[in-house]
Amino acid sequence: MGQNLVVRLKEQGFTQLVVLDKHRANLDILRRQHPDITAEYADLAESGDWERHFEYARAVVMLQAQIGAPTSEPFVRNNIVATKKILDAIRRSGIGHTVHISSSVVNSIADDDYTRTKHEQEKIVLASGINCVVLRPTLMFGWFDRKHLGWLSRFMKKVPAFPIPGHGRYLRQPLYVGDFCNIIIRCLETGIGDGKIFNISGREPVDYIDIIRTIKRSTQARCLVMPIPYFLFYGLLKFWALFDANPPFTADQLKALTAGDEFEVIDWEGIFGVKATVFADAVNETFNDPRYGDVALEF
Repeated sequence: MGQNLVVRLKEQGFTQLVVLDKHRANLDILRRQHPDITAEYADLAESGDWERHFEYARAVVMLQAQIGAPTSEPFVRNNIVATKKILDAIRRSGIGHTVHISSSVVNSIADDDYTRTKHEQEKIVLASGINCVVLRPTLMFGWFDRKHLGWLSRFMKKVPAFPIPGHGRYLRQPLYVGDFCNIIIRCLETGIGDGKIFNISGREPVDYIDIIRTIKRSTQARCLVMPIPYFLFYGLLKFWALFDANPPFTADQLKALTAGDEFEVIDWEGIFGVKATVFADAVNETFNDPRYGDVALEF
């Protein structure tokens, strides 16, 4: 999301942008695309020189999050410890406005490390006393997606058959990251804060299997979309995790996929003045844009 946000902030005339991240290869990609911004390596779970950037900042967008991992430690470190360090820097520097990116999972029935730490993270932010707005997006997709739909699109180009767990009729509310970035920008422009919380869901409910079929059409992948029994899919993910310390899709994420969540859809178009992009159009822009459609971040 950060890479997408930089593109759209620059298009809206924002300058003096600072990006902090601890993935060196992806930072290098950002620097090559945007040599005019400051992109610095930093482990936000540790105090360090990165905190100097907060001294003169006008606003902060908190995007950092651990989404997937086979153990709980990375979730605690990156979703909880890092958040506390960032909030300390915000308070010391007296920054007047923060946009915190939470997640729709705080309203989910799922129970996993990601859900638990995002719950706690949001509570910590709201209790911190800073002036902030909290946005809770659903599953996002768009340019530079190294996980989720981006990874799925690359996987389906490599295999003759693409497996779908069970019947595949799991309701999703995918949110186009371009729309979400525009909402963040509106928050920065208007200064909306005071701990307000907004659930930002994709406005088109789509079944998981139809998401896969839409991606297949857009990317012209030739694989066969093949449903397989849920227990077999689950077992394959568990087996994969034995050999991959950072699997792209975990058994916990499969449970979340099939949990049956349906999230609130508010009138964010009217609240923020941002027009929602039609799902099929957003998928086409994601994978076929001549500037960024082929840019893939490291996993």
